[in-house]
Amino acid sequence: MPLRVAILDLYNGEPNQGMRAIRELLVAQSAKLGGAGLDVVEFDVRRLGEVPSLQHDIYISSGGPGSPYDGEGHRWEHDYFMWLDHLWNHNEREPRHSDRRKHALFICHSYQMMCRFFALGRVNERKSESFGVMKTHRTEAGREDPLFDGLPDPFYAADFRHWQVVEPSRIMLEELRGDVLAIEKERPHVPFERATMAIRISDDIAGVQFHPEADPAGMEIHFSNPDRHAHIVKHHGEEKYQQIMHRLRDEDFLKRTHDSVLPNFLRDAARVLRPESQLVVAAT
Repeated sequence: MPLRVAILDLYNGEPNQGMRAIRELLVAQSAKLGGAGLDVVEFDVRRLGEVPSLQHDIYISSGGPGSPYDGEGHRWEHDYFMWLDHLWNHNEREPRHSDRRKHALFICHSYQMMCRFFALGRVNERKSESFGVMKTHRTEAGREDPLFDGLPDPFYAADFRHWQVVEPSRIMLEELRGDVLAIEKERPHVPFERATMAIRISDDIAGVQFHPEADPAGMEIHFSNPDRHAHIVKHHGEEKYQQIMHRLRDEDFLKRTHDSVLPNFLRDAARVLRPESQLVVAAT
């Protein structure tokens, strides 16, 4: 029996690389999973107001454009938060490591939404955009977390955002039995707190601020477009553009993250949900 995967698309119909990269990664991992692999269904959350039921085993909630507060007062956000509430309460009723629990990973925009819903920290706009393949540091908890198996500390990740989650709530994290797994690079030249980059709130549910699905080959093609090149140079400078392209081509940067985080998440879910199957992760 296949593992049932729901992708929650929060891109609101805007062209993006994220959904393509998630689809391709799931196809590759499905081929490595014994049995029937992965049965994947997509839900267009912001544009069509679609949210999944709890009939799926695994949920991946995507990045997306705009503010994490754009949905306030809209039906789609109400339904998204209701789905998240139902998912959490379902897992709370099941024993730890039960094969009936649901597994979920929240990416970028969805990560900020998750942090809003659980009041995990202050979600605010950055003073300036984070843009590039950026250094990410693991916390003590993150060094032990299987989500980052195969990655060095620090590791590099695709990070493109105007918003951030800061001032994590220790009260809420303790209540949920969660922890901060990663924080952004240290910036001693600016007087701002380092943003959280990953939080786990249970054995089955975690979120990351960066884009673990980002693939170097696809991103290199994307950024090689002359119009995008010109846009990046105008807003971030030629040096930043060349740094991004170098880090896409060097396997010690983005490739290791792409080959580790989402595959690790799927591997750990499969071990609980289908212990008879073996999901091989090509992490280095």
